[in-house]
Amino acid sequence: MKRTLGTRTEINDSDAPAIAVKNLHKSFHLPTEQAFGLKQTIFNRLRGIKGYKEQKVLKGLNFEIKRGEFLGIVGRNGSGKSTLLKILAGIYYPEKGNVTINGALVPFIELGVGFNPELTGRENVYLNGALLGFSNAEMDKMYDDIWEFAELKEFEDQKLKNYSSGMQVRLAFSIAIRARGDILLLDEVLAVGDAAFQKKCEDYFENLKKNNRTVILVTHSMDNVRRFCTRAILIDDGKIIKDGKPDKVADAYLKLWS
Repeated sequence: MKRTLGTRTEINDSDAPAIAVKNLHKSFHLPTEQAFGLKQTIFNRLRGIKGYKEQKVLKGLNFEIKRGEFLGIVGRNGSGKSTLLKILAGIYYPEKGNVTINGALVPFIELGVGFNPELTGRENVYLNGALLGFSNAEMDKMYDDIWEFAELKEFEDQKLKNYSSGMQVRLAFSIAIRARGDILLLDEVLAVGDAAFQKKCEDYFENLKKNNRTVILVTHSMDNVRRFCTRAILIDDGKIIKDGKPDKVADAYLKLWS
């Protein structure tokens, strides 16, 4: 029997939505028992033992994101929102359904991917910039701004392995916001750093909203949903149960806990 897998397609069409998701499904196989060797695996199969159970994470999602929307995606832990974000980012692919991305997409999901702990902060800035497609000359121009935003200038020549995890995330975020992109995917990045640094992050997102940038924010903070988002989606048990104004979606999310 032929099985058609889901697709994730990137296009460039000024008249199309920024993102279109149609009938999106995603499952994972969770091991139930360990088979030692090929013989045991074959024996289990003959007995009808699969050795795993199927976890259906996304169950037929349908939605579109218009250009210039600041969309919040909310839901309880395990609801499927982070899996959705990783499919949009191209980390996972759907097993059924279609995702169409219209424009250059920049994911802020795993900040600091590509950092080398044995290199200095200075070296990692240029390394991460190269991964984002910037030349050395371009990085020279933005270098001081990156350190000023991260508030870590005094540590630039220390090896990254001596940075705390919070310091690493702050530096990674300061680099990532320089990335060129039409669509930004954000996963709880407002939680990084102390109160002063969070204020800088909030100002940055206010600027994104003011300039009608297309943003998808996955968060547990209903305050951030109400403050930044122009629309929100509530996912529960792999399905969209509310899609609309941020205040109404935030209220529906809070009712899940009552």
